[in-house]
Amino acid sequence: MSKRCGYVAIIGRPNVGKSTLLNAILGQKISITSRKPQTTRHQILGIYTAGEVQAIYVDTPGLHTDSKQALNRYMNRAASAVLEDVNAIVFVVDSLLWTAGDEFVLEKLAKSQVPIIVAVNKVDKIVDKNKLLPHLKSVAEKLPKFHDIVPISAKTGANIAALQTAVTQLLPEAGQFIFSEDEITANNERLLAAEIIREKIMRSLGQELPYSTAVELETFKMVGEVLHVYASIWVERSGQKAIIIGKKGEMLKKMGTQARLDLEKLFEQKVFLQLWVKIRSGWSDDERALRSLGYE
Repeated sequence: MSKRCGYVAIIGRPNVGKSTLLNAILGQKISITSRKPQTTRHQILGIYTAGEVQAIYVDTPGLHTDSKQALNRYMNRAASAVLEDVNAIVFVVDSLLWTAGDEFVLEKLAKSQVPIIVAVNKVDKIVDKNKLLPHLKSVAEKLPKFHDIVPISAKTGANIAALQTAVTQLLPEAGQFIFSEDEITANNERLLAAEIIREKIMRSLGQELPYSTAVELETFKMVGEVLHVYASIWVERSGQKAIIIGKKGEMLKKMGTQARLDLEKLFEQKVFLQLWVKIRSGWSDDERALRSLGYE
C-alpha cells in the first residue's frame, strides 16, 4: 500500500464537539474543550499517523453568525481560511439538532470544492435510536455534495475508526509524510500552553466573563529541569479582574493549579506556573490589540 497524506479541516458551528473529536482521534488532548461555545479561537493542528496514513487535522473556531466584534470576525476568518487548502472537510453537527448556525456553515461549505464528510456527533445522547436514520437522511438531503455521513460520539469514541476510514479514502497518495511519525501537533508549545490556561478560565467562570479574557505568555523557558511559564490573563474591566482573582486569590490559585497539572502532562515535565491578571480595555474589538495577543 502506498502512503496517503493530507490535510483535513474540522468545521462546524460553535459547541458541536470539534475539539473533543480531534482529541479523540489523536488519543491525546491538544485542543482545549469546555461546554461554552467559541472555546476554540485558533487553528489547532493535530497529526494522526498510523501505518501508511498521515492525516493532518485542522481544528477550527466555530463558524458563527455574530461577527460584530473584531475577535468574532477573526475566528470566522480562521475557520473559513482552511476550506480551500485541505483535501477533505469533516463537517460536525450535533446529534438530532439542526440550527441556523448549521445552515450558516452549510452556506460556507457550498462554495467549497473539497469533498465533505458529515460527522453526526453526540449520538450517545440520543435516547430513541429510531430517530437517527431519518435524521441522517434529512442531513444528507441538505448536502448534495458529500462523500460520506458517519454517526459518531467524540466523547465515548464510538465509530471514530469508521470516520478515520472515510477520511483516509480522500487523502492523496504521497511519496512521504509531511511530518515525522512521532509528531502529534504542528502548533508551537507557547500557543498550546496559553490555550491550556484559557481552558481553565472557560471552565471555571460564568457564562459571559470567559469571552472577555485572553492569555498572553510572557516567559516560556527551561530553568534547570523545570519549565517556567509566566502568563498574563487580560480582561477588559476591573470588576472582571476581581472575579478571576477571587476571594483571597482562591480562584486564580485554583485555575493555576489545574493548568499546571495539565501542562506537566502535556510537556511531560515539571512546570512552574505564574499568572497575573491585567486590564486592557476593549481588547476583543481592537484589531491591533488582537494581533499583539497572537490573533493573526
